[in-house]
Amino acid sequence: MTVTAPIPRFPAGFLWGVSTSAHQIEGAADEREPSVWDAFTAEPGRVKDGSTAAVACDHYHRHREDVALLAGLGVDAYRFSVSWPRVRAPRGLDFYDRLVDDLCAAGVRPVPTLFHWDLPLGLDWLERDTAARFADHVGVVAERLGDRVGTWITLNEPAEHTLLGHALGVHAPGRRLLFDALPAAHHQLLAHGLAVGALRAAGARDIGIANSHGPTWPASEDPADVAAADFYDILLNRLFAEPVLLGAYPAGLGELMPGDVAADLEVIAEPVDWYGVNYYAPTKVGAPRDTGTDVGGVRMPAELPFSVREIEDRPRTDFGWPVVPEGLTELLTGFRDRYGDRLPPVIITENGCSYDGLDDRDRIGYLDGHIRALHEAMTAGVDVRGYFVWSLLDNFEWAEGYARRFGLVHVDYATLARTPKASYHWFREVLRAQR
Repeated sequence: MTVTAPIPRFPAGFLWGVSTSAHQIEGAADEREPSVWDAFTAEPGRVKDGSTAAVACDHYHRHREDVALLAGLGVDAYRFSVSWPRVRAPRGLDFYDRLVDDLCAAGVRPVPTLFHWDLPLGLDWLERDTAARFADHVGVVAERLGDRVGTWITLNEPAEHTLLGHALGVHAPGRRLLFDALPAAHHQLLAHGLAVGALRAAGARDIGIANSHGPTWPASEDPADVAAADFYDILLNRLFAEPVLLGAYPAGLGELMPGDVAADLEVIAEPVDWYGVNYYAPTKVGAPRDTGTDVGGVRMPAELPFSVREIEDRPRTDFGWPVVPEGLTELLTGFRDRYGDRLPPVIITENGCSYDGLDDRDRIGYLDGHIRALHEAMTAGVDVRGYFVWSLLDNFEWAEGYARRFGLVHVDYATLARTPKASYHWFREVLRAQR
């Protein structure tokens, strides 16, 4: 992939940032309570390289070095996550106090995500009480940091946490419940709504959620393929967008959820100030096959009412994901058409790719293409207010361990030395040109 022309100009005030998550970079596992991911990675065979995030990038002890990288990059904002297990430990919030202070001193807006998959061990998203416990956690964090933090994200990717962690068992907590995992989806959405209320009570005025979305492409025009793709789209896109945006589940799903669903939906639909989208690629879907299929390196069981197919004739990242920048334009204009004035302003809360090497020209081409696709969506009338690259640092990539490198900055896991890649320097120049 090559870059041939300057990036188009974005509106004044557009928010440029980078993202990370606590469990993937912080390390210092002995200075927090354990999470479901600690238990999961302790089980042999759960992580491909047998690694854990006990040290990761050691951001906990080296965060000032990383804040300097952010300042050198020239981003407006840094999206990080607040580890619930760390907050529960003695003096756990002291770390986030220091981090937020240092970000503010560097002129970088702190944008904390309040849950990014590292659930404290002993809690369970299948249990309704976890949503209430999360709201309590949010209140504690907001009381401590709210004088300096203005922008908040409640949850990261409840779709993936439900699918991979509770339905397919390839992420923590490692359950393989298939459609019996739906209560975990509902309770996360309820937690989001309760968190919005807790943040509003603390005076917050800039709140969103980071949901993962991508276009769903039917494998063919055959009615069976179209029906399977429609179902997949409901399950991975609409199930998590519509309760927040419309206050309703897609037809047929509400009755599968636990509790007083109508009352819960009123909480889930507490208005947000913007809607976060994590975008990586479309998914091609067809009718079920006799054997399972792979999606993003994850085996999808044959008993599901769809099968994921390969998107051909596209470049692929080192993770094997297809590179489809125009899918971002399609997604955003599709959301605008589907939800109309119920869709608040959008922020791209994650977009990135895995490539090895310091001279990561493929990453530059990927980001260049997606930023242009985002600009096209805005030209078409979609109200987008910001864009965050995933990720600042190479990190612990969940069940993949340390084999995948998403960072603008290379991390040597033996020495923990940070080295900005070519993509870091390219993105810095993009941001300078936007000023």
